[in-house]
Amino acid sequence: MTGDPGLAAWLSLCLTPGLGASTIRRLLQEFGLPENILSADTAAVARIAGDAAATLKSGAAQAAVQRALQWSAQGHHHIVTLADTSYPRLLLEIPDPPPLLYARGNVDLLGRPALAVVGSRNGTAQGLRNAEAFARTFSEGGLTIVSGLALGIDAAAHRGGLAGAGSTIAVLGTGIDVVYPKSNAALFAEIAARGLLLSEYPLGTPSVAHNFPRRNRLISGMSRGCLVVEAAIGSGSLITARLAAEQGREVFAIPGSIHSPLSRGCHSLIKQGAKLVDAAEDVLAEFGSWQHASTAAPASRPDTGLLAHMGFDPVDIDALCARAGLPAETVAAELLRLELDGLVATLPGGRFQRLS
Repeated sequence: MTGDPGLAAWLSLCLTPGLGASTIRRLLQEFGLPENILSADTAAVARIAGDAAATLKSGAAQAAVQRALQWSAQGHHHIVTLADTSYPRLLLEIPDPPPLLYARGNVDLLGRPALAVVGSRNGTAQGLRNAEAFARTFSEGGLTIVSGLALGIDAAAHRGGLAGAGSTIAVLGTGIDVVYPKSNAALFAEIAARGLLLSEYPLGTPSVAHNFPRRNRLISGMSRGCLVVEAAIGSGSLITARLAAEQGREVFAIPGSIHSPLSRGCHSLIKQGAKLVDAAEDVLAEFGSWQHASTAAPASRPDTGLLAHMGFDPVDIDALCARAGLPAETVAAELLRLELDGLVATLPGGRFQRLS
């Protein structure tokens, strides 16, 4: 067998048929690293793993292990285990973190502050515009956009994330080498090149219905908050929002027409305590204390001259846009930077004031 023996041990553990993630975590707690599990007495392992202990010892997963090692040896391909420093820290807080993750692209994004942006696969034209515009503003503010690469709102959120410094992470419900849905093939390739694809499922895992709700816990779990743009009652996006709340993350929802079925899920979340969002700065204000040292350095940002347009009286974004001749997304991102630099304060009512 070729490749890193430590990684090979992790893969042997995780790819053995009959060994679920919860059993693997119990084995790790009992024996330590996977090498210790593989070298332990079969009877001792069986006390936790049952009949799967004999399967583990038999090396039944070695062909799959070899395939994964060969995959990980390719450029920008990574297998991140619980023992790696690049494993997302927030995922360690959820009840069932995956023992390992397959990643393709910029693995450094796993260490940056992230926001989940999710919604309907059948989003309205306005919903798609909102998802992309909001995600772009968040990304320009330094947040990495996390979503599920589904059609509709997810895809729009990824496009917005790619447009800013924060970029985007797509959490897949298939193996990382499986493009699903096929119509998102170009976006899949773009995220692999400029963002990050992520999956807990073994290579070659096809599209299976029950895997998608399960992967939603990772979308919410690796994010500081979750924004639902549009969702019908019963939407998978509401599963992500529920998981986010259970994980102690902030939940946000964009309201819509009372006559639109795609607004009812968001309205239900708001009734349950989600924060109503009608502008991107509503979310950015919640996370204004985050530092974004890992994104573009302030010196590389073009000077928009926004501070000079503010004066010293309270002003809202619409007025600033008119004075500076800049789009709302640019103004919101610049205001966040100025606030982090201690030059601007956020006031009630969505207004901002320059500080002396």
